[in-house]
Amino acid sequence: MKKNIAPSLLAANFFDLSSQMKLLKEGNIEILHLDVMDGMFVPSISFGMPVISSLRKSVDFFFDVHMMVENPERYIEDFYKSGANGITIHFEACKHIDRCISLIKSFGLRSGIAINPATPVSFLHNIITEVDMVLIMSVNPGFGGQKFIPYSLDKVRELHKIKTEKNKNLIIQVDGGIGTENIKALSDAGVDEFVAGSSIFKGDILSNITDLRDALGRD
Repeated sequence: MKKNIAPSLLAANFFDLSSQMKLLKEGNIEILHLDVMDGMFVPSISFGMPVISSLRKSVDFFFDVHMMVENPERYIEDFYKSGANGITIHFEACKHIDRCISLIKSFGLRSGIAINPATPVSFLHNIITEVDMVLIMSVNPGFGGQKFIPYSLDKVRELHKIKTEKNKNLIIQVDGGIGTENIKALSDAGVDEFVAGSSIFKGDILSNITDLRDALGRD
């Protein structure tokens, strides 16, 4: 399965988004990770449909919307209309997981489910055949720039084992504290998509992309 780096918009300079999006395109980035926070499921508030709609008019990245939102089913259709290509909801934030996943898929979107660091991978056994992607949070959600939680690597290995048994097409994504020092180990453990915030947007964006790809072992 192809390995992808997905820059997190949350770490970008919002005063200079246009030029940064051009740099991501120049760096052959395909996926833009969009962290939507409601101030309830997580302490922070980020951005929502208006920002995503504005970006959709200007860039053609795959929009990977990560909903850190209570009762996300309220907004799934709105994010679809705003230009989302995929929507990931949190296991901990949704009372009716199966219903939410079905709703996401009804709009032709990539369906994803995220789990917080303390949530066991085993909780996903029944739903894993129904989703396109699982996102393992390797930091506690809500803030950028946090350090990678080491036991996340064991969770990736456990999830990859389940993937081989139950859903070979499953995409494994990791978000939080991803950098040149751990991206290769995560890839070897089975990660397909690497959400990177500070390690992309802090400093020279194109150099950072190259450094991550070099560490990953890709051209």
